[in-house]
This record gives sequence, structure tokens and C-alpha cells, in this order.
Amino acid sequence: INGMAAGELTEGVPANLYIGDGTAVVGNRSVDNRSFLFPGTIGSAEFVAAASTAEQIRELAKKTGATAPNVAPMTRVTNPPGYHWFGYYDKFQFSPDQRYLLAGEVAFENRKPMASDEVTIGMIDLQNQNQWIPIGKTHAWNWQQGSMLQWRPNSTEVHWNDRDDDRFVTRVYDTKTQTTRTLPRPIYHVSPDGKFAIGADFSRIQDMRAGYGYAGIPDPNHDEIAPESSSIYRIDLDTGVSKDLVRLSDVAAIKGSGKFKFDNSVHYFNHLQFSPDGSKFLFLHRWIPKGRGFGTRFFTANIDGSNLQILSEDSALSHYVWRDNTSVLIWSGQRKGYAIYELGKGYVSTVLEAENGHQSYVPGTNNRWILTDTYPDGDRAQLLYLYDTKNDEVVVVASKRAPKKYTGEFRVDFHPRLSRDGKKVVIDGAFEDLGRQQYMIDISSIIDTSTP
Repeated sequence: INGMAAGELTEGVPANLYIGDGTAVVGNRSVDNRSFLFPGTIGSAEFVAAASTAEQIRELAKKTGATAPNVAPMTRVTNPPGYHWFGYYDKFQFSPDQRYLLAGEVAFENRKPMASDEVTIGMIDLQNQNQWIPIGKTHAWNWQQGSMLQWRPNSTEVHWNDRDDDRFVTRVYDTKTQTTRTLPRPIYHVSPDGKFAIGADFSRIQDMRAGYGYAGIPDPNHDEIAPESSSIYRIDLDTGVSKDLVRLSDVAAIKGSGKFKFDNSVHYFNHLQFSPDGSKFLFLHRWIPKGRGFGTRFFTANIDGSNLQILSEDSALSHYVWRDNTSVLIWSGQRKGYAIYELGKGYVSTVLEAENGHQSYVPGTNNRWILTDTYPDGDRAQLLYLYDTKNDEVVVVASKRAPKKYTGEFRVDFHPRLSRDGKKVVIDGAFEDLGRQQYMIDISSIIDTSTP
């Protein structure tokens, strides 16, 4: 490009992305290698500092007569009145038959949830003009993760958290019988076989980081730095019988490499997820030093709480997804992007240098494609994009601007959730001045399902 070789890369940077100014001449100069297939100028390339959407590239292709790229159509599937959102990216929003989407509906936005605030839980019928079907209510929810709403695998049941007076519980709604039952403790993530769920202390989470726990039940251990009674537990989804697995006091006592100092810090658990085979679970141990953000360590344990191990003590660890039963894709500030960590080994390699987002492997692609997003930049632009690990390519699926009022605890992250077959994505969005709504995107024309 302009006589400069464009093939020198830094590890983890996609080979087809370059940033520059203005228009560059592409081709071969007389002083360059004469055996180059195209002697002389073959065209020009225009470089911009911001990623272009597929729609923008398609319009440019039309003007130049080039072949238009595949476009991912986006459709809004919820409407006012009412604001609709789902929450986190690691839960099943699509029903097993992919006909229904789960979501929450609320009549207000941009203030902290109060104990009296009620959210309607419902389903969107994708085969009947996106009809909204209410199935229940909840008083245990937040703006970032909703109420841990999710489908139970191998079942017609839907689960979400709620509050019964002085305790948090799980509501279980059977879409076939249209009946509801209650489990005595709240859940976080359901095992792949649908038999168990793991849960955490949501009062403690709310006390430590508002926006991820629930209002209504104060943390009884507010004055303790690492209470013994705050734990990760397993609950049987049929019987409701639960068992404490990992105590906060025990994890806080594990010094690890000794690089972290816990003096005067308060501790909590967050972000629990089963491995693909359900034999293990991963969780974040977080602590808040006085006056300074929070620290994070990643732990894994067997489904019965045994074999507790530190997966990583890297700094600035954030969102993650299991790659397989022995490795995890984690966003790491120390590694400057998405990196692979293996159980028993720790850091292995950086997959993609990129800013923090909410990542998932696209089903049916043998871990070839990764879907993720970004937080709003200085111009409030949010990106949704796919990364092809085989061809080292980034495909921007959508670029939208987040209104300025959606910040902090009230921000609207895309939190992209994939369909069971990996062909569709649903995001939370507030970019149409309609408040929080649900948007579905068809990525089937982009994804190449061939074996890596």
C-alpha cells in the first residue's frame, strides 16, 4: 500500500484490518518486485478510523460496481408501550424449538430498582407477528442481568428469580402445562443437562456492586469482609434440595501467588457458569480494596465443590465463555484482549487483541467464529461483530449509537445472545429513541459453517 508492505502483524491483530488517512494507491511500483501478478496500479483503498457496517459497505459496493457483501438484516421484535430487555449473554433466550424469545417488560427506565418495582416476564412469539405473551412477574431483577431468566435444557420449563418477603426464590414456569412452581433459593446458571443450577448470594452482590444483585433484602453480612455464610450452592431443579459448595471465607483465605493483598478488602462471588459437559463450574472471586475499584481472580471447581483451583490471577480479568471442557476464552486487560486459559496451565495464547466485550462461540462452527460486542466509545458508538479465527477476519454486524442517558448502572449493553443453531442473534438496544427494546439479527449469510 503506497509502496509499504502490509503483511507485518502484531500477534492477535486481524490480518485484514488497517487504519490510515485518506485514499491509498494499491498496486506494484516499477521499483518493486516485477514478478508481482499485477504490475502497476490496480486500484485504491480508502481507510477510516471507525469500522463500517455491512450496510455501509454494501452501499459503497453499489457505487463502485463491486460485489456487495453479505448483510445481516436487523429486526425489532418488541415495541412500546413498555421497555423490554433480557440481560446477560450466557443464558438461553431462545426456546429449544427457536420459536420463542424470553424477555422482561417494565414501565420505567434509568433509575435504581426498588423493592416494590415489578417486572413482567414474557415470551415473544417469533412465528406469530412477535406477539408478547406474559407468563409471570418478578421483584428480583437488575438492569444488567435481568432476573437470570433462562430456558431449562431438555425441558419445557422457564426459570427466573423472584422475591418472597424476606428471601429470594426461583420461579419455574412450564410452558406446556402453564403452571408455576417455586424453588427455595435463587439461581445463576443452569447445568447443560437441566438437572441442577448453581446460585450465589444476591444480597451480597447488590451490596458490593449495585446493578448485579437485587433490591429488597439487605446483606445481613454487610459488616463482614468475607462471611462464612455467603456461598456458592447447587440446587436440584426438580426437588429444590440445595447444598452449599464453596464458602466465601474459604476462598478469601486462599493466598494464591501472593500478588494480591486482601488487607481491609471486602469479598464477594459473581459470574458463575457450568462447563459444557456440566462436570465443573467457573466463578469470579472479587474483592474491593478501600477506595480502589475491585480485584478479580478466576476459580474452577467440580460440580460437588471439590477440586477448587485458581484458573488465573491476571489483572483486569472480565467476561468469559468456556471454549471446551478444559479451556476458557477470557477478556484480559493484561493480555490486551481475548485470550485462552487452560485448566491447570493458565494463560495459553491471545486469540484477538480487542477492547472488552461480551463474547460467545457461535454454535455449529466448531469454535471457528466468535461473536462479541463493544462498550460505547467516545462518540457513543457500539459495535457488534464476528471474528473468524480461521481466516483472521473481523466482520462488523452492526454499529449503533447509544443515547448519553444510558450510562453506568443504567447502560444498555448489547449482551448478544445466539440462537441454538447459531444463525440468529438477539441484542438489547436503545438506539431508536424507543427505550430498551429487543432486536434480532440474521447472521446466517455471514457464517461459513465449514470445518476450520
